[in-house]
Amino acid sequence: MPDSYPQRPHSPSGQTDAATLLLCGARLADGRTVDVRLGGGRIEAVGTAGSLAAGTSRALAAKVDLNGYLLLPAPAEPHAHSDTALTADDAGPLAYDAQEVQRRATEAALLQLGHGATALRSHVRVGDVQGLDALAAVLQARRSLRGLVDLTAVAMPRVLTGVAGADGLAMLRDAVKMGASVVGGCPDADPDPTGYVEAILELASEHGCPIDLHTDGADPARLARLAAVAGGLRHGVTLGPCGGLSRLPAETASRAADQLAAAGVTVVCLPQGGCGAVERHGTAPVRLLRAAGVTVAAGSGALRDVSNPVGRGDPLEAAYLLASRYGLRPEDAYGAVSCAARAALGLPEVRLEAGFPAELLAVRGDRLAGALSLAYSRLVVHRGCVVARTSAVREYCNSAAAAELDLPRQGRGEPS
Repeated sequence: MPDSYPQRPHSPSGQTDAATLLLCGARLADGRTVDVRLGGGRIEAVGTAGSLAAGTSRALAAKVDLNGYLLLPAPAEPHAHSDTALTADDAGPLAYDAQEVQRRATEAALLQLGHGATALRSHVRVGDVQGLDALAAVLQARRSLRGLVDLTAVAMPRVLTGVAGADGLAMLRDAVKMGASVVGGCPDADPDPTGYVEAILELASEHGCPIDLHTDGADPARLARLAAVAGGLRHGVTLGPCGGLSRLPAETASRAADQLAAAGVTVVCLPQGGCGAVERHGTAPVRLLRAAGVTVAAGSGALRDVSNPVGRGDPLEAAYLLASRYGLRPEDAYGAVSCAARAALGLPEVRLEAGFPAELLAVRGDRLAGALSLAYSRLVVHRGCVVARTSAVREYCNSAAAAELDLPRQGRGEPS
């Protein structure tokens, strides 16, 4: 069993060749045990265990033994804050030195990749003290991480209305030119929230950008106005974390959910806690939103910053909380951090079927509920290549009880 990751062979030009990777003996969520052949960044074939050989003229990069692992579509992280991540222990004002922002953005992305997220959307503040420097640093981290994880940036100006808003709007336009592919921010913090949303919608339509806004969602009239103007936006609107919806009367919240569903607005909830842009006031009513037909994704939010000093950045923890605290079935909870999260990011769907993107997560275990509870050992596949691996070993002392009961343990055998 090789100790290193299976690597893609490279051509003399430096481009990655389409090598074949064979995942052997993996269990799927429906209970089947299969082999999965990957090539060209996609799933080439899925067959019963032992039935697939390399079967192509291309080089076979490696075989990976996934016996004892559950194979799933990889999760995505739809709500990260890379510019402020991992700063909870920093003394004094938050540092926005470009090199420091790039370092923590890179470290945070790799931490989330290790948990399984092969795509991340990071909300980055622009304007004020940091200007565009934090965004430039996050975009540099994105370039350095290419091939490991897909990182996109949301530009977040503070104010977009009035005299101060002119500078914010100019800064936002510059951010889009720099490479921010999504526009957003927190209209609740602007003196004119409606004007803020209108400015964002106008710029998004002009540049063909998706919109991702922070809002507590506690003002149903504001949500109704946003839904009314968002319905015609071709590139999509995402709101989060919308914890205030859970504090509204049931009838009012239900009406707001219907309006969001009719407008095609996606809601990203943060079951692990809030983030710096919106105070922590609970989690959006996910079951009510889903019943109305709203696409509900789940994100991690703050990652060890002033908003949440113990954030993990683990999509499976978000799914675990949706199942344990908010009553979703494990399959639906995992869907919120995988299929729905990828849809929120505008990414193609992933299924364990031929032709779909090879964005996969293998977790030690045989059922999804167990994987969400004790997902220690993981193997992550991005664009058809193993890009991260975490191995955990659980052992018990040599006691009569342990021997007699044959207690479960995380074995030393790793996917290889």
